[in-house]
Amino acid sequence: MIVHGASQTDVPLTLLDATPISLDPANLPEYALRTTLRMLAAMVASLVFTFIYATLAAKSRRAEMVLIPILDILQSVPILGFLTFTVVFFMNLFPGRVLGAELASVFAIFTSQAWNMTFSMYQSLRNVPKDLDEASKSFHLSWWRRFWRLDVPFAMPGLVWNAMMSMSGGWFFVVASEAITVGDTTVTLPGVGAYVATAIKDQNLPAVGYAVLTMLAVIIIYDQLLFRPIVAWADKFRFEQTASAEAPSSWLLDLFRQTRFLRAFAGAVSDVVESTTRIRLPAPNLSKLKFQLNVPARLVDAIWITVIFGGALLIGWRVVAYVFATLNWSDVLTAFTDGFYTLIRVVVLIALATLIWVPIGVWIGLRPSIAEKVQPLAQFLAAFPANILFPAAVVLIIHFQLNPNIWLSPLMILGTQWYILFNVVAGASAFPGDLKEAAQSFHLTGWKWWRFVILPGVFPYYITGAITASGGSWNAAIVAEVASWGDQKLTAVGLGSYIANATEAGDFHRVVLGIVVMCIFVTLFNRLLWRPLYGFAESRLRLG
Repeated sequence: MIVHGASQTDVPLTLLDATPISLDPANLPEYALRTTLRMLAAMVASLVFTFIYATLAAKSRRAEMVLIPILDILQSVPILGFLTFTVVFFMNLFPGRVLGAELASVFAIFTSQAWNMTFSMYQSLRNVPKDLDEASKSFHLSWWRRFWRLDVPFAMPGLVWNAMMSMSGGWFFVVASEAITVGDTTVTLPGVGAYVATAIKDQNLPAVGYAVLTMLAVIIIYDQLLFRPIVAWADKFRFEQTASAEAPSSWLLDLFRQTRFLRAFAGAVSDVVESTTRIRLPAPNLSKLKFQLNVPARLVDAIWITVIFGGALLIGWRVVAYVFATLNWSDVLTAFTDGFYTLIRVVVLIALATLIWVPIGVWIGLRPSIAEKVQPLAQFLAAFPANILFPAAVVLIIHFQLNPNIWLSPLMILGTQWYILFNVVAGASAFPGDLKEAAQSFHLTGWKWWRFVILPGVFPYYITGAITASGGSWNAAIVAEVASWGDQKLTAVGLGSYIANATEAGDFHRVVLGIVVMCIFVTLFNRLLWRPLYGFAESRLRLG
């Protein structure tokens, strides 16, 4: 199936026009295969990006000063903004071939998957227990071997759950990523997203239902064949001194462990991976270089900060010059005012999602047998295209004469609240069993158990989920603050509607202004709230 799907990416673009998207349900298996391959390719790219980007940010203080603010900005940029700048590049790599459009689609899905995985691994690397860090130094592990023997295993439980969330969240963007527009030409790639877009355009509700059922089937398949085995396998990386009382299981993993041929095959793959991790790659001796140059560390920091500040000023000056070519300060004030309305919505919605999903996530994460049953359901709910519910929300708001400024707000959190749930489940699943036993020995129950045991244990994971959910909510505001059904259109005052209306009017100066203001709000929100909480988790709540 993989070979068949991959072979379809090297056909001429003209073949897509000859075979337009059909709403015949018989085509859905082929479309599902194509979409799943794009999402898996994006997942591999996201994993490689996560390993490199998160490690640099966590290990280098100077790199962190640049990489984390950039990551804050990247997660706040609308996904269609990436497509605007990357489609032409990928299409020119393979002119006249479907592969160029496929790569553009994969990149769009990548931008919906990579950021929360990167935040998850960054949080894990910053919270590696000190005793494990000292043990790696005692064994004189090279940076390469330490990465595969300590950093990746310790980050694995949270990374697996965030990968599941990324795979599910990618379904929300396949509609946009499978319809590639280049100038006046639109390239529609075969896939479930294109099928949904065609069904909505034709107002074919049965076809939408077939697509949703197909998504559910695909989610169950890759839950059973991919994620559940990985969750069961990754349980051995939990940081604890006692055996887990109830370990997650997977029939596929048991099959590999109990079947002689599959066990031999897995062993051969393991030997290859193990030999790769044993390679001793020399690390640059920065301390020796610093000694030879005789440059004080403070001077290096000052030069580095000056370079960053100068680059930021240059970029800011270019943006200001572009915006003020046609706009004035009153337009800037309007954008910031609308931004405060959206900020209030984001804060309220994140607080409500926290109150709802943190207790539920803890309850699920501490019970592996329950987590196995809830896992595919949570993935499906996270993958369900929230924009399908927008027309129903418009009809209800108009029918009951509700205030759009209030009742359009929940649409912002529909697709992003799951980041909180998945990360809290990951934190509760990775919570050491010996600490749970210690809490039982001290008879900690009720609020004391929540306050002194489990909430501190899942807090670093919760911060990762809340950061991603917050950034995603700002992004979702662009479609949530302007919802329509037929000729009926509702608009809520906010930065999302500001950008959406400017995009519809073709006013690119206001679009750029809106996106810049959104990036400023997201970055300041993260700097003033989430980063201090990150620091608190690192200094007070780490395991060792």
